[in-house]
Amino acid sequence: MLCIDVHHHFFPVDLNKAKSNEEMGWKTPLGTTPWSPEVSLKAMDKSGTDIAILSVPALFMGSVSEDNRIITRERNLAMWTTVQAHPTRFRFFACLPFLDDIEGALKEIAFAFDELHAVGISLSSSYGIGSQATYIGDDKYDTIWAELHRRKAVVFLHGAQVASSTPNPHPFLCIPISEVPNETFKAAAHLVVTGRKRKYPEIKIILAHLGGTTLMLAPRVAVLSKHMGCRLSPEEMLEDFKSFYYETALSSYDATLACLDQFLSPERILYGTDFPAVSLDMAEWYTSNIREYYGKNKKLKMILGGNALSLFPSLKC
Repeated sequence: MLCIDVHHHFFPVDLNKAKSNEEMGWKTPLGTTPWSPEVSLKAMDKSGTDIAILSVPALFMGSVSEDNRIITRERNLAMWTTVQAHPTRFRFFACLPFLDDIEGALKEIAFAFDELHAVGISLSSSYGIGSQATYIGDDKYDTIWAELHRRKAVVFLHGAQVASSTPNPHPFLCIPISEVPNETFKAAAHLVVTGRKRKYPEIKIILAHLGGTTLMLAPRVAVLSKHMGCRLSPEEMLEDFKSFYYETALSSYDATLACLDQFLSPERILYGTDFPAVSLDMAEWYTSNIREYYGKNKKLKMILGGNALSLFPSLKC
């Protein structure tokens, strides 16, 4: 059964992932850093993953500057080089420079698709720090969304690894555990209530980690945001939440999968692991839940690989 991992991270050396993990309170799993393609290939072979789509973690990437453009380009070229070395095992989502750099983002989109043949673009839930952070549905990013719509692009949306007012309520509840999933929800909700999701229907947006808290909070947004002045009806907002794709990394359990099945059609569920941000053992705990919940039926085949093939036709080559 074909298995395609749409949430598989690429850790360039300059990212210094072990150090950034420490700053967020996350304990780096043994054997995942320093990362190399061989680290991922070994894990993929053990888990039965045929193809992994690489993406750089959603980290704050500085500000509008030439240096930021250079770093972004280097990371995209490094992922492209990995794909060239292992064309049957890897593809990649290109990253963009700090999103306020509209011109730089548009240039990188063109380069990523036209020259590097990326399968999509990875975006963070917001750009900036603290009160200066801007969520991706903001009007100032509309030109970027219009270009992604024109290209009928796939976007992989990952929650920003940023701290709230209480970033670490407990050592066991650090930023990657308690903050990142809610950031994904906030970005998805922002795209819905601003009308950006509805305005650009040709963009296929994948929400990391089953959308974080999206499944639970979408009905809350639908009614209460209407009360606050959103022009969309509750039914329209829920329809837009259902138009996202949801991938399974670090989120698959019988209750969450049952909720997902009730909420949207099965062709919008994709398989992901979040390796090497987590160990293979951690990722496999969730994968085993998927296999146990769905059994050996058509839905399992769709989620593990069939849906990704439909979304990324180039993987058939």
